[in-house]
Amino acid sequence: MKLRTVPFGLLLLYMLSGGGHRAQAADLEHGRDVFATECAECHSVREGKNKKGPTLFAIVGRKAGAVADATYSDPLKASGITWTPDRIDAYVSNPRKAVPGGKMKYDGLASSTERADLLAYLATLK
Repeated sequence: MKLRTVPFGLLLLYMLSGGGHRAQAADLEHGRDVFATECAECHSVREGKNKKGPTLFAIVGRKAGAVADATYSDPLKASGITWTPDRIDAYVSNPRKAVPGGKMKYDGLASSTERADLLAYLATLK
């Protein structure tokens, strides 16, 4: 299936996330590539398939620590985070800052464009 470029602001408004300030165009195919290189070693996008980390299927709008059979750190479970696009962006940017004491072994994704594309891709997983 070929993914197309979607205006990211419209996608976020559709998700009612309150993150409409990101009015750049997001590239879903590039987002899938970013997932493959940055996330796929530890996360799946298939519903019900956990790896080292929980599946990211339907991540947008989900409470942190809510995937059955996934292992979470106590700080993440106690964080009270709901994975909105803004929260995912902050977490992917710097997981240790977003959830101090969390166990995700990832230094973060510095590129805001790559994060926007990744978020747009993740938002399609429903």
